Amino acid sequence: MPKVATKVAVSLPEDLFRAVEQARKKSGKSRSTVMQDALRHWLKEQEQAVLIREYEAGYRRKPEGKREVKAAEAAAVRLLAAEEW
Repeated sequence: MPKVATKVAVSLPEDLFRAVEQARKKSGKSRSTVMQDALRHWLKEQEQAVLIREYEAGYRRKPEGKREVKAAEAAAVRLLAAEEW
């Protein structure tokens, strides 16, 4: 069963429209496909931003202690020792 699509009217500044049209034509994509790609990308960025804020809040509640810092330093020393300089 095909997905139902909803038509949406969008206003763009002329310079943005021209730039998008130029890139769209080079890619061979339809306007609908370009808009769908852009909106999917924007939604993914929004999801990422939420995860980052949650991570930062968790870190502020419980930052690493001295033990974790020492373990990270030791791991870095082991990894860097294996590198050819």
